[in-house]
Amino acid sequence: MNASDGGAYGPRATYPTERSPMSRRRWGLMLTGLVIAAGIGLAAIGFAKFGNPEVSGEGTGYFVTGPDTVDVQFTVTRSDPSKPVACVIRARALDGSEIGRREVLIPAGTAPQVGVRTALRTTGQPVTGEVYGCGPTVPPYLTAIDSK
Repeated sequence: MNASDGGAYGPRATYPTERSPMSRRRWGLMLTGLVIAAGIGLAAIGFAKFGNPEVSGEGTGYFVTGPDTVDVQFTVTRSDPSKPVACVIRARALDGSEIGRREVLIPAGTAPQVGVRTALRTTGQPVTGEVYGCGPTVPPYLTAIDSK
């Protein structure tokens, strides 16, 4: 056996054989397909979780009514108006810090969209009032009296 014939010893045993360009291309295509499939899966999960909320609240205005009060006006949209929802509103100072927060009960009704205006007491001079968020889970300590 000769060292040049490619047996157990010689150039073919020492140096790996070249891969064909199709092998690299195939790996590249499979990796690209896997990345695209993962991206589509993540997008579907994200849309299912955040795309169509049961309840949403959007601030439509605020009115600073005193040195320690602000009225917040907002609209609540819900997919099932027969269920009550809770919204958290807050006030901010000039430096952006939160100086007041309140939970508001939106009672069950017939309209899927409801406008609400409520007063919020603060610990300092408010410059803005906003809706922090709304959700379908109503804490047991909220009553209809709190929403007025």
